[in-house]
Amino acid sequence: MAGQLDISITMGNISMFNTFVHPSAQSRVSEVLSTTFLSEGKLVKEFEARLASELGMVNPAALNSGTSALHLAMAVAGIGHGDEVIMAPQTFIASAISVVQEGATPVFADIQYETGNIDPASIKGKITERTKAIMAVHWGGYPCDMDEIHALARQYNLIVIEDAAHAPGATYKGRAIGSISDFTCFSFQAIKHLTTGDGGALCCTGSENAREVFRRRWFGIDRAHSPVSEIGERVYDLTDVGYKYHLSDYAAALGLANLEGFEERMQYRRRLVRQYHDGLSQVSGVTLFEHKMDRESAHWLFGFHVENRLEFIRALKAKGIASSVVHDGIDKNTLFGGKKMDLTNQRRFDETQIHIPLHDALLPDQIEYIINTIKKGW
Repeated sequence: MAGQLDISITMGNISMFNTFVHPSAQSRVSEVLSTTFLSEGKLVKEFEARLASELGMVNPAALNSGTSALHLAMAVAGIGHGDEVIMAPQTFIASAISVVQEGATPVFADIQYETGNIDPASIKGKITERTKAIMAVHWGGYPCDMDEIHALARQYNLIVIEDAAHAPGATYKGRAIGSISDFTCFSFQAIKHLTTGDGGALCCTGSENAREVFRRRWFGIDRAHSPVSEIGERVYDLTDVGYKYHLSDYAAALGLANLEGFEERMQYRRRLVRQYHDGLSQVSGVTLFEHKMDRESAHWLFGFHVENRLEFIRALKAKGIASSVVHDGIDKNTLFGGKKMDLTNQRRFDETQIHIPLHDALLPDQIEYIINTIKKGW
């Protein structure tokens, strides 16, 4: 934000991302490093409590990555061999890898060209007797049409898993992302707008699922009910597979620092997005993504559709402005079938989507510089 500008972020040298680290982070992390306890401890619990109280997440379990959150959601949901999970290909490969890890098959539905999010109308046509779950990826931080997705889930008795890697702080019809579906997976990776360096969280609306998540994030051992014996051995009975997915206290310390002023930073990002919208809405060759009033994006990305994309990228690069597609459809990967599927909107999206800089270090003058550069044409 203004007053915290990195000296490298100037006119003509504008990056896509700029990691925000709160000034208190160094002292918080140093305090942890000065102790003899670096693993999951009281700071992880404090971080989880603040995710719940400040971001509205339900039963958040802090984990070592968003990828771990996705896999653990699949495992606790009981998704396995022979099952299918319907999802959009407009995402990072981690979303679909989590399905394959459990022996299930990702089934790709089409997206809404206006948002990059999964199209509920396309989901319905993909449901079979093997469908176990729907995964909704909130592209760029903009929430999917969750009412329609939940209606399908109720009709066909399906689990809903939200990939909210881009969406900490987003809301849908007044409800926080992380409080709506069976499972919601967050990422706090290095370039996210809330970071623990590397980390994530998994939220569950069901208390039984939440207990399973907390148990299985540390090898499947229920530490709350497994006492340590006189000889120093933890007494437990392992009933199923668990993982080493817990967050550490030093990562939680960074997360706690970065929660300071989080809502203020989100408001600042919203102002920058409004400035982009006002400046680009009438530019020929640019079609802004849809933004409905019933939901609030987390604004991790600012994207739109552009004509002659390669020329656009080159024109911005010549003026020192970064741009990126970030991700395109993952269905082309050999692991997921090895060919681009016949998904009309996804294929159009692959050809025209672009994202331009949006982060806490940007100044309004820099946004204006980017807008004016685009207005000059490409």
